[in-house]
Amino acid sequence: MRIGIEAQRIFRRKKHGMDMVALESVKTLQQLDKENEYFIFTNTGEDRDCLKESENIKIISFGGAYPVWEQVLLPREAAKYDLDMLHCTSNTAPVKTSIPLIVTVHDIIYFDKHPLLAGGYTPYQRFGNLYRRFVVRRIFKSAKNIITVSKFEEDHILKLFPALSGKLHVVYNGVGRHFRPVTDPELLRTAREKYHLPDRYLMFLGNTDPKKNSENTIVAFARAVQTGNLDYHLVVGDFDREIVKKYLEKAGLDGLISRIHFPGYINNTDMPALISMADFYLYPSKRESFGIPIIEAMACGTPVITSNTSSMPEVGGDAALYVDPFSPENMVEKILEMAGDEKLRETLKRKGLAQAEKFSWEESAKKLLNLYTDLKYNL
Repeated sequence: MRIGIEAQRIFRRKKHGMDMVALESVKTLQQLDKENEYFIFTNTGEDRDCLKESENIKIISFGGAYPVWEQVLLPREAAKYDLDMLHCTSNTAPVKTSIPLIVTVHDIIYFDKHPLLAGGYTPYQRFGNLYRRFVVRRIFKSAKNIITVSKFEEDHILKLFPALSGKLHVVYNGVGRHFRPVTDPELLRTAREKYHLPDRYLMFLGNTDPKKNSENTIVAFARAVQTGNLDYHLVVGDFDREIVKKYLEKAGLDGLISRIHFPGYINNTDMPALISMADFYLYPSKRESFGIPIIEAMACGTPVITSNTSSMPEVGGDAALYVDPFSPENMVEKILEMAGDEKLRETLKRKGLAQAEKFSWEESAKKLLNLYTDLKYNL
């Protein structure tokens, strides 16, 4: 088979969520499948070393703004390679193409009630939601197969789009093999110095998307420090200090900004060391379609506080401490509970290591390959 895979953003320096899913999927297929030919379509970017061509992997890079790249340039370039199918990995795809489409739709939060009217969205995020609403309705009709990443999201999609029954498939995300407990003192020392880390800390990776619940999480940590006399700092990766300062000032907790540390963007290869040194990991999102950081932290032997909503209990199983992300009081309570109970942390560490073993990029890639094969022989 000649398989095209859209991986538009894998060469950008600061990769997140869907970028890492696309990259890990392609790299694993590259290792597992030596029979089929793959054509990887990417935008230009600085991090060219993250994926290399091989005997059956060809990389086609071309620049362009996101909508133009996807709707105009991608179908034009893909048409040159006599593809059996084109797998678009990041929620959207060309509306018009003659190539059979497989599309991974990570979530459909942009179809939820009034998502464009909710507070907290930036103009860029609002545009992204509008674009997805326009495109996804159309590709749901034209795509041969739709992939999503959890049973929760599958159910959610089918409630809104019941006609997709029969062509909607769940392929879980995985966790990279480098996510494991880091115990080497030299590696830990190097990471601590590189990112200027405090001695005892909790870890949180959020962003300004309202679903990430960043304001509530940071304020809950500060209130826990204030009310529980916690001897902890909070490491907040890739987040603007001024935004956090406003969160704390709004809550009357601006004096606790000294407890928040801003290491900037954390390279994926460094992440296991930083997670391993954290006493526990905060991931109380309001909504997720999967939640890769949950299993990354568990794979590093770090206990996790996450939310009792959407996909997070599905991914965390019995290996996490669950919180109501809409209740700041409950978030403070759970932070204090985790901090004060060493036995609980040890239990969750043990359970988390076992839970993380259930998710691998190898298993995900095998399921992708089965879907490609089925599509080829059922066209």
